[in-house]
Amino acid sequence: MSARIAQQELESYLWGAAVLLRGLIDAGDYKQFIFPLLFFKRVSDIWDEEYQAALADSAGDLSYAQFAENHRFQIPEGAHWNDVRQKPRNVGLAIQTALRQLEAANPDLLAGIFGDSPWTNRERLPDETLKNLIEHFSTQILSVANVPEDELGNAYEFLIKKFADDSGHTAAEFYTNRTVVHLMTQLLAPQAGESVYDPTCGTGGMLISALVEVKRSGGEYRTLKLYGQERNLITSGIARMNLFLHGVEDFHIIRGDTLADPRHIEGDRLRKFDVVLANPPYSIKQWDRTAWEKDKWGRNFLGTPPQGRADYAFQQHILASLSDRGRCAVLWPHGVLFRNEEQSMRTKMVEQDWVEAVIGLGPNLFYNSPMEACVVVCNRRKPAARKGKVLFIDALNAVTRERAQSFLKPEHQQRILQAHEAFADVAGFAKVVNVTEIIANAGNLSIPLYVKKVAATSANDGEPATLEGTWEKWQTDGREFWQQMDTLVETLDSLTEAPS
Repeated sequence: MSARIAQQELESYLWGAAVLLRGLIDAGDYKQFIFPLLFFKRVSDIWDEEYQAALADSAGDLSYAQFAENHRFQIPEGAHWNDVRQKPRNVGLAIQTALRQLEAANPDLLAGIFGDSPWTNRERLPDETLKNLIEHFSTQILSVANVPEDELGNAYEFLIKKFADDSGHTAAEFYTNRTVVHLMTQLLAPQAGESVYDPTCGTGGMLISALVEVKRSGGEYRTLKLYGQERNLITSGIARMNLFLHGVEDFHIIRGDTLADPRHIEGDRLRKFDVVLANPPYSIKQWDRTAWEKDKWGRNFLGTPPQGRADYAFQQHILASLSDRGRCAVLWPHGVLFRNEEQSMRTKMVEQDWVEAVIGLGPNLFYNSPMEACVVVCNRRKPAARKGKVLFIDALNAVTRERAQSFLKPEHQQRILQAHEAFADVAGFAKVVNVTEIIANAGNLSIPLYVKKVAATSANDGEPATLEGTWEKWQTDGREFWQQMDTLVETLDSLTEAPS
């Protein structure tokens, strides 16, 4: 009998599994054990559900119920959840063996999906702990009837966020603020049938957001083609599990270093995509700059970034990956808008007239960093009215902070989206600027350079401004200075880290 699990109960159940690991492993490592077990349990319970349905359809024919055609995933003998649950000892080895057998039996769907977690390290994960985890997961049946894909997908996203909140410095590569992702997705408005790509996809949140946006707008989301690349083995597996648990099967997540070895290739060139959403790692220093100077994929068309900052390598990869109708939204710290060492590349990017909008967001939207974020929107097929122009939006104050977390409220997102749609001046908030003016400013895309704050004045002419207005003016005037100071500090850091 079906026993539908409420969303809150599902989330509590999933987080309860992580609690069992506290004190044994670092919070940043929860994901490499909890996610594979969750997916293993889901696959087993779906197989059981399909088995019972086939049994009912065939009037109890046991052989028919086991036919491969009746099952989304194949489970070899001895590799079902219940088989592992019965193991009294060497539980880690039993889990590892079952996961490898599942991958081998489903090479097109599951190859490498469970990662390389050290299940047999009995010092970190003694049998007792693993048996407690298995028994905890066994308290619920994760069939589709009990937990529809959308609900399990949402709970999985909840768990990803909880792990990010708990995992300290590793969170940035693992999780992007979902309210920002939602804004970026709405800015690009993906359509049914389009291809969507994230070159540094992490756990797949941006691809999921595109799927949800098409579904929300009434489009046939199953025609969306989703592509991603992720360097980290465990994280790439989590992204694939995430998509599966959201009910997506037509996707291509490939493990690899996007700068050194782009894996989405079509013929002898980069595959092109209609929509690119990305939050690349910023200012990385360990990358092959020499190889980039002679990049065989032609991604260095704007130039070669400095060794200490690969930001414009990622930006060029993204631009080179756009189809003729392609558009992208990329989340960056503000430094990419004005740093002197990237001036030439930035100016060339502006000259090609693909930059459509530069949107400044508030601080603390990156995990574990107080830096202000910005979204750079580019469009290969700008509407005629937008050609030769760039929209700057200063949404610095459109951010809310609660319980040590910063996020964009729906009304914040809506105001930004409306300004982007209108593509017109809004005093103190948005400004349309000709490309010629930006080039005259040496390609500087710093938002305060173009969007001027409306000075606060008193109701009566001649009276001094209010204290609130004076404070606002001081913050505004000092903002660009502190952005430049941030850049100087980053530059000094890179010099001190350079080899002697």
